[in-house]
Amino acid sequence: MSKNNYKSTQRRFHILRNLVLVAMLIIAARLFFIQIIEHDAWVAKASEQHTLLETIVAKRGEIYMMDHGEPVAVVLNQTTYQIIIDPAITKQEDITNVLNEYAKDYQIVDLDDIYSHEGLRYAIVAKNVPRETAEKIIATETPAIWLKKTNQRVYPEGELASGLLGFVNADGQGQYGVEGSLNQILAGKDGLLKTTADVNKVALSIGNENTKIPAEDGENIVLTIDRGLEKGVEDLALDAINNTPASNASVLVMDPNTSQVLAMANLPNYDPANYSSVEDASVFNNYTVDMPYEPASICKTFAFSAAINEGKMTPETTYFNQHYEEIDGWKIWNAETRASLYGTLTMRDALYWSLNTGSIYALKLLGDDPNQITQQGRERLFDYYHNKFRLGNTTGFELFEAEGYIPDPNEGWGRDSTYANITFGQNLGITMLQTATAFSAVVNGGTWRTPSVVVKDIAWAGDDESALERVTSSKGVPRESRAGEEKTAGPAQGEELTEPIEDKILSDETSAMMREMLIHNRNYKVRQGVDRLGYDIGGKSGTAQVVRDGAYDDSFAELVGSYIGFIAPSGGMPEYVVMVKMWGEGESIGSGEAMDLFDRVSNYVIDYYKIKPGDA
Repeated sequence: MSKNNYKSTQRRFHILRNLVLVAMLIIAARLFFIQIIEHDAWVAKASEQHTLLETIVAKRGEIYMMDHGEPVAVVLNQTTYQIIIDPAITKQEDITNVLNEYAKDYQIVDLDDIYSHEGLRYAIVAKNVPRETAEKIIATETPAIWLKKTNQRVYPEGELASGLLGFVNADGQGQYGVEGSLNQILAGKDGLLKTTADVNKVALSIGNENTKIPAEDGENIVLTIDRGLEKGVEDLALDAINNTPASNASVLVMDPNTSQVLAMANLPNYDPANYSSVEDASVFNNYTVDMPYEPASICKTFAFSAAINEGKMTPETTYFNQHYEEIDGWKIWNAETRASLYGTLTMRDALYWSLNTGSIYALKLLGDDPNQITQQGRERLFDYYHNKFRLGNTTGFELFEAEGYIPDPNEGWGRDSTYANITFGQNLGITMLQTATAFSAVVNGGTWRTPSVVVKDIAWAGDDESALERVTSSKGVPRESRAGEEKTAGPAQGEELTEPIEDKILSDETSAMMREMLIHNRNYKVRQGVDRLGYDIGGKSGTAQVVRDGAYDDSFAELVGSYIGFIAPSGGMPEYVVMVKMWGEGESIGSGEAMDLFDRVSNYVIDYYKIKPGDA
């Protein structure tokens, strides 16, 4: 070897040696950094790779309705399973064949996507698989496939009361109705499992550092709804919309002496178990509580009650009817303008013929001036509507409810004409629930009570005492409302239950006068044989114009029909209040259609509850 070659070789050797030394120094430094400086962090990462954190899902509370004094389940939980695979072991062809044969309808992923991820060792490929199907899948002995137990919401009554009940979405969250409003109470609180796991994330033996926080199951809820009554009312409402131009109907049945809701129907219905197939999301709405509207002349009941209760009029009080009133430069006409009604009429006649001039006269009397509407009259009417009858206010109901509105009596232009319209149920927004609760106060002797759809105390009629304990909520269901929100509900689970309100807002005499006038309104129904002898049935109709482009549609191309009334044995106090609303986009649905449905429902209620007639 030449001298030059030798020197060149030595130089390369020194360079290589230095590079190796530098590399060794870097490795040593890195090891020092990992083992000393970042020791705790790397231990945590290593532990994480072998730690299973798994949510223990709480069992959702079930929902019951009443049936002859006993709670009957209408929303249940069904045990189902998730199908889980290890893509590193389970062959794609094998799992494809298994799913195609047994669980294609439950598959939730594209298997090509699963197998395109290298190193993936855990994948959920199907959900809500019934037990029988899951057992068949396991019987195939496909490698690295296992099951995880879950719960699926089941609605055994199908579409019954779907607008009231709501549904549970794919994420396990309650939506709409009872499921949405009382989701926190029904859902409970999930638990947590933390334990050592193998590479497939399967729990191994329990060690000292393992943690298990048990789930707190959700509470069961019993509704005041009578299942048989609800079914009958929904059948009648469905028949009504099938035989009229109406596309929607809502019916509310309430006990006026407790304000408990016994039926809450919203047609058309849908299947909560297949909510994703619904094309028109409006069917999810509970129109009785979360959709304020203008119930029109039904509100004359409240205007007349206010004037009577203030001592300003009686049913025999007279006024001069010229078919219209001119207020703020506008002529407000009666719907009924037959010649025989021109002239002096009693207030009983004004309510019977549903004359707008009559309710406007009641407003004038509230202001102590029979010739004009005054500030005092507007303020008194507002006090009755908003503060006493609680119209345009949340009621404290347990479910989501809209607030609605009553215009301020002293702000804005045209207050007199606005309040003239309010006397016959236009220029305001109130819900069916608010209306039925206020009407109940008018006819039950004058007491307003917080409406309810959740049973707080049950007199159990069954033999199994423990059954009641299993289905009733141990904490009760709070119903405090939060004023100022568009929709409100009771507070979250664990908050204190607020006491329902019971407020005497009308005198016994006022209530008796109003019952007599409302019964008088339906005298012709007795003559027609619609209302049976031995029963006092009173009611009031309402036909509302619809606002289009910021103004009332005077073409009457679309109208909303409503009717409200009570049922009592002759000479007795009202036992049931029924309210009906019918409508359809672009359709003129008057109070006549709503009254026909009320007639059928009222007779059904009499038969269903076997109400004994009084002295005819």
